[in-house]
Amino acid sequence: MKREDDQQLWDLLGEAGEPALSPFFARNVVRQVRQEKGWSEYVFGWLHPRRLIPASAVALAMVVAALSVQFPMLDSLDNLPDTVASIDPQDYETVADLDDLLASEDDSLWNENESSPL
Repeated sequence: MKREDDQQLWDLLGEAGEPALSPFFARNVVRQVRQEKGWSEYVFGWLHPRRLIPASAVALAMVVAALSVQFPMLDSLDNLPDTVASIDPQDYETVADLDDLLASEDDSLWNENESSPL
């Protein structure tokens, strides 16, 4: 904008005084800058031991729980006793028959107790 375009505006600007600065202006500005949080405080705030230790403990517990659900019998399969390792497939059929027999005996036992007087 040229001075000739708006003479009245320039006259008003010439009459206006300069704003007076406080002698403590620089100190106040530096205090405000220090009080504001920067991006580094948000990022490194989680690295403070007060927050890092509980967060890492929770993460470790979740990893252990997930691994225990995924691999519950990993150790027990490697250390099978010799008697269990040497079972033939025919033995599984015998065990299944014995389970059926025990189940039928349990049912008959309950039936007898229901009819007997207490």
